[in-house]
Amino acid sequence: MRQTAEQRAELLAFVAREYEAGRSLRELAELTDRTQSAVRRALDQAGVTRRPRGAQRAYERPPA
Repeated sequence: MRQTAEQRAELLAFVAREYEAGRSLRELAELTDRTQSAVRRALDQAGVTRRPRGAQRAYERPPA
């Protein structure tokens, strides 16, 4: 069954919010039962700038 536009919007918002909070692509893929490629596409569609590969997560960074 295909997603509705509302479900897609909710997914994009969730993925964007959680990624910006420091979750990895792998974590988001597991949480949403999607592939990492699908999560990458969702982040791109949401206009989120992705971190460089291997970058520290927000909660692992030392305070500024």
